[in-house]
Amino acid sequence: MRTCNHSPDKNNHSLLISRLLREAKRLHRAASSESKQRALPILRRLLASKVLRDMSLIELYRRNSLIQRKHLLQLIAVEAGYNSWALYRRSIELHPQQVLAHYSLTLPDAGYTNLWFSTLSEANAYSKKHGGRTISVGTQAVVVAGLL
Repeated sequence: MRTCNHSPDKNNHSLLISRLLREAKRLHRAASSESKQRALPILRRLLASKVLRDMSLIELYRRNSLIQRKHLLQLIAVEAGYNSWALYRRSIELHPQQVLAHYSLTLPDAGYTNLWFSTLSEANAYSKKHGGRTISVGTQAVVVAGLL
């Protein structure tokens, strides 16, 4: 029988960090893909979040070998509302129950019929009045009824 010396919070944050690292790996593969259909959405997100600057989308696609895993981890952190991956990871380690997971980990479990808003403040106002969980997605937000 195997025993674990970690507390539930330790397991929870380790699992969340592990899932985020796998998501960064998936994004890295997609961004490095020769398929425009797979690469361009990720490259657009890198540019929109200002993780990579001073390049056009076309130039970034042509030079996608410049993209490193750290860029995708930074993207995940920025999209979750943090300035850096280090701050996001530290926040998860210190307060795993209070930190919302990145939307790419949360939305697949949300189902359909989610309400999208152009700003986080609009989504928060709606969820306060009607219920649901607000999830930030870049500059937009979604209110999911079934997640707490």
